[in-house]
Amino acid sequence: MTTTQATALDIPALEKAALAIRSLSIDAIEASDSGHPGLPMGCAEAASLIYLNHLRYDPKRPDWPNRDRFVLSAGHGCMLLYSLLHLAGYGLDKKEIENFRQLGSKTPGHPEYGHTVGVETTTGPLGQGAGNAVGMGLAGLMLGDRFGKDLVDYHVYAICSDGDMMEGVSGEACSFAGHHQIGNLIFLYDDNNISIEGRTDITFKGENVGKRYEAYGWHVQHEVDGHDFEALNAAIEAAKADPRPSLIVMQTTIGKGSPNKADTPGIHGSPLGADEAKLTKEALGIPLDQPFWVPQEAYAAYEARAKEGAALSAAWDEALRASSKRAEFEAFLRKAPVDLKPHRPKAEPGKSAATRKTAGAAENAYAPHVPWLVGGSADLAPSTNTLIKDTTAVKAGDFSGRNIHFGVREHGMGAICNGLAVSGFKPFGATFLQFSDYMRASVRLSALMKLPCVWIYTHDSIFLGEDGPTHQPVEHVAALRAIPRLTVIRPADADEAAVAWEVAIAKHDGPVALILTRQNLPNLDRGDGKLAAADGLERGGYVLRPEKDGRQPELILIATGSEVHICAAAAEKLEAAGKSVRVVSMPSVELFEAQDTAYRDQVLPPTVRKRLVVEAGVPMGWSRYATEDGAILGIDTFGESAPAEELAKHFGFTAENVVKRAELLG
Repeated sequence: MTTTQATALDIPALEKAALAIRSLSIDAIEASDSGHPGLPMGCAEAASLIYLNHLRYDPKRPDWPNRDRFVLSAGHGCMLLYSLLHLAGYGLDKKEIENFRQLGSKTPGHPEYGHTVGVETTTGPLGQGAGNAVGMGLAGLMLGDRFGKDLVDYHVYAICSDGDMMEGVSGEACSFAGHHQIGNLIFLYDDNNISIEGRTDITFKGENVGKRYEAYGWHVQHEVDGHDFEALNAAIEAAKADPRPSLIVMQTTIGKGSPNKADTPGIHGSPLGADEAKLTKEALGIPLDQPFWVPQEAYAAYEARAKEGAALSAAWDEALRASSKRAEFEAFLRKAPVDLKPHRPKAEPGKSAATRKTAGAAENAYAPHVPWLVGGSADLAPSTNTLIKDTTAVKAGDFSGRNIHFGVREHGMGAICNGLAVSGFKPFGATFLQFSDYMRASVRLSALMKLPCVWIYTHDSIFLGEDGPTHQPVEHVAALRAIPRLTVIRPADADEAAVAWEVAIAKHDGPVALILTRQNLPNLDRGDGKLAAADGLERGGYVLRPEKDGRQPELILIATGSEVHICAAAAEKLEAAGKSVRVVSMPSVELFEAQDTAYRDQVLPPTVRKRLVVEAGVPMGWSRYATEDGAILGIDTFGESAPAEELAKHFGFTAENVVKRAELLG
């Protein structure tokens, strides 16, 4: 890996830059009477050194593809990052610093991707930023192997706290990084021995984090003085020279500069207080009569660094123009819409197949036309059917493939996928629906950041059978639907599975969760005009089987996924008994709710009050459609261990029971 030669250390300028971080952080947190001053004050030297001597960036071009990335995994210390972005010229003016944590400001309580220019990812839950950084590093190596190191060859720097190192998600992601030798990662571990409840030895004494990372396969430098610019610089240079991911264990003092609160839990998550802020400023030489003071030397140092960054990005433009991969790379960046319908697999009516298999077939039909689609599973690819054919898996030394073996690391997989997504890929991560709980924080953050991730969840209900209630999802679809901005799609057959993938690939402003079956489902016969085309899925819900006589329906059956064909069969029986019945397939509540009122009323006429919703999961959320004259056939308990056919009868998910429940409505 090539590196950019760091400029010589200007210690006085670095000291002024670190002082500026402490000054801005003290005043912003005091003004809001809320925040975490300990980390910004303790990591001011390390952050200043990274930005002024190592990080490759152009503040006037924050999306420059070959910029280095900086991730503050310990997002509670966000005034460190906001101070850096202000000083570096990212347009975060002092007014925003003064409005720290206030409504509508660009300086919220934790950094937010897409909200504040220069923030590379949303870091709040500890460990997530570390996992995102692994994904960013992986993305850089994958892009470099695709388009050439002259176009993509960046480093990812991350500052991680004790809390980040305690959380399991960072361990999952960093174990993955060590195995795959993601050598463009440089983590600086803020080893200050303090947490909210006290010194970390109350719970974290016996663990040597550095040794753990060595076992992961990382290059580790132990006990580096986090306040010594020369020592830190030497450690970073050594990290850049090593082909392994690197961890620098920094010995720092939390809240450094505070006479009475430094090196205590009291400065971790609370303002200094007026008296201690005054004493700290006096000790540091910060003028008391100039709130939010920044020494001019700090601004000057950052202005010079910005000019260097602008020259680097301009040189990169020349390299792009000269590259034989230019058109291909620009297409990757642009991601023009792709018409996938001509490539849609043809489902054979009457045949049966699990939607995990038919969705996998659709994925592979579309993948050649969507080169930015990459991903893998949590060691379940044979079960989730998510391997992309005709390509390899990424591995140490060769990142040209599109498949990723995440291992049994659902949470780490989610965080890594988010890092891939902020780097320009459309990643997918697959596991059984039951284990979506393990990665829920990552899924939630993908929605918060509006990332184009595809979360693939198979074995979607009690009908996975004999594995029993520990593996049978019941509440999980409802729980996923509760996440704002997450589009949940539960297709009913092969045709809907194919359209679901088309929707997922086309969506760039938020994640999609595909909910797929283990058991076989019949491919609905849509060719005789009795059933509507599966393209209706694009609108979330549609009239699959209209009432035959053209009259206003007496009853509407609403179902998702594996329960749709049951309702279609029940409708036949009910109509034979003289009822006018409509069947609505509702694979995505989110897509349906996004339609205008006229369309929704067309599918579900407000005057038709007798409605039966059928889904093999908890009823939560369906009352909006069932109405007071309707009912919900769901599951309000855990599953059982038995063959799927027996479970269907036991829990009432049969056409015969749907008929009985419908008849009870009158």
